[in-house]
Amino acid sequence: MSKEINIIGAEELDILFDEGEEDILQYFDMENAVRLGDEQEKVTLSLPKWMSDSIDGEAKRLGVTRQAIIKIWLDEKLQGISA
Repeated sequence: MSKEINIIGAEELDILFDEGEEDILQYFDMENAVRLGDEQEKVTLSLPKWMSDSIDGEAKRLGVTRQAIIKIWLDEKLQGISA
């Protein structure tokens, strides 16, 4: 079920947002929205077996996938760099 999207200009949207008195989400197509910068890029990484086993063990302990724990750790490290 698709909801109807109201169309207004950017300047009017800015005013409504700045005033904060109206829900501006009605002006967005949330079913087809994309978050810029979240495009995926496949990366291949070769690791020593002991390292892969350690990652798998921690991922299992936390109940997440290997990919998820690597993303979490990379994000934590990168947040520390930009702080």
